[in-house]
Amino acid sequence: MNVLQALFEAELHIAGRPILWREIIGNGFGIASAIGGMRRVVWAWPVGMVGNALLFTVFMGALFHTPQDLNLYGQAGRQLLFVAVSTYGWIRWWRAEHRSGEAVLPHWATGRQRAGLLVALVVGTVVFAQIFEYIGSYGNWAEAWIFTGSVLATYGMAKGWTEFWLVWLGVDAVGVPQLLLAGFYPSAVLYLVYAGFVVWGFAVWLRVQRAHPRHAAT
Repeated sequence: MNVLQALFEAELHIAGRPILWREIIGNGFGIASAIGGMRRVVWAWPVGMVGNALLFTVFMGALFHTPQDLNLYGQAGRQLLFVAVSTYGWIRWWRAEHRSGEAVLPHWATGRQRAGLLVALVVGTVVFAQIFEYIGSYGNWAEAWIFTGSVLATYGMAKGWTEFWLVWLGVDAVGVPQLLLAGFYPSAVLYLVYAGFVVWGFAVWLRVQRAHPRHAAT
């Protein structure tokens, strides 16, 4: 219990600004999960879930008394949904790996699936923007976009759709300025670093997909 309390209270001060160590550690797990996802290994999912748990306590700042003292309900809520979607992805990849030796083979989504993603992104952003405004989230429209896009990107990764990397780019484009304005600097830096991983990961998955054209066409 003392170790947990020490983790919650530990801070790093840079240029006079307090930064929580659990924000840094949680984002470290996020980067590790991104690398695992790019390499298509099953452990990417549980590693990411550990980071989700830590970051939930960071973005519910008013509840857990962080230096920012802000509740970013979109950022916090997506951590919870990440755990649910990641559980699905973990099981799906684990079963595929034991069945065929490959956790996932990248492929394009069908036209209907792409249309479904686009509709879900637009509708989800509009609906959650109203919800986040009602409950008092900081930057409700940006939060809604980040929340919806993050969940859809994670679901796309579980399904093996190569497009999921492109959804993440859209999330990062909004997430970086949002987090900088809110004062969550380690998370903003993670988004910038993650954007580089996204471009790299997209190229890696596309190369694997082209090496399995028959599966990609299917």
